[in-house]
Amino acid sequence: MFNRPNLGSINQIVSLSGKKVIITGAANGIGEAISFRLGESGASLILLDIDKKGLTKLQANLMERDVDATIHQIDLGNKHEIDDLWSSIQADILVNNAGIYPFKDFLELDSDFYDYVMRVNLDQVLWMCQHFIKKNLGRGGTILNVSSIEAILPFKECMSHYSISKIGVIALTRGLAKDYGRKGFRVNALVPGGIITPGTKKVAKEITRLNFGLLKTGYDFSTRLPLGRAGDPDEVALAALFLVSDMSSYITGAILPVDGGFLSS
Repeated sequence: MFNRPNLGSINQIVSLSGKKVIITGAANGIGEAISFRLGESGASLILLDIDKKGLTKLQANLMERDVDATIHQIDLGNKHEIDDLWSSIQADILVNNAGIYPFKDFLELDSDFYDYVMRVNLDQVLWMCQHFIKKNLGRGGTILNVSSIEAILPFKECMSHYSISKIGVIALTRGLAKDYGRKGFRVNALVPGGIITPGTKKVAKEITRLNFGLLKTGYDFSTRLPLGRAGDPDEVALAALFLVSDMSSYITGAILPVDGGFLSS
């Protein structure tokens, strides 16, 4: 049984000083924003992505701000690479942010495409969590998984495979929170939606070029947002800081939307 923490002052509660944090999908978008905010809070960062160029640029920017950051290029869809990585790393906090969201009509799905989406969006989250918990048994730790509003309320066409993978992340989060809470682990999930990132900008261009039905879906999505605007990656990063810091010391198994109110409207 882990005792109630002595939380201290607000500066101590927000601080991640002395903590090592792994962030997947760190090279751009939400992962990049999370890297800056957690680094700003004093954490030492271990940044993972398949995009080596993006990682190198991010590392340089973080070093200019006196943030300690190491980088690892990795294909998270390959379990062997995940296993090899964990032979040489240790962390107090794990942020599973990496994911892909390719469009494909349900009737055109094939096993190779489906297996790839599941490996990258769900399986790697499971294996990363398993390694993290094994390495931290006896001392506990914090896990934050990033899902999507599409897991709770599918809205875009041609994304059933994506929704399946992301609802799996939520189920995994709740299962681990239940199984490992008494062993000192907190496991929560963010559910972003309507966030403007390089990836979503690219998808928007593909929508306008390839499918005008999806263009209407995008318009319908924007009109549904109670806040009346898209979100910024930094707004997700601030929610991430809340869930990995002692500000949320009595929260586990939670699913926190960062979606401008989309799921409530």
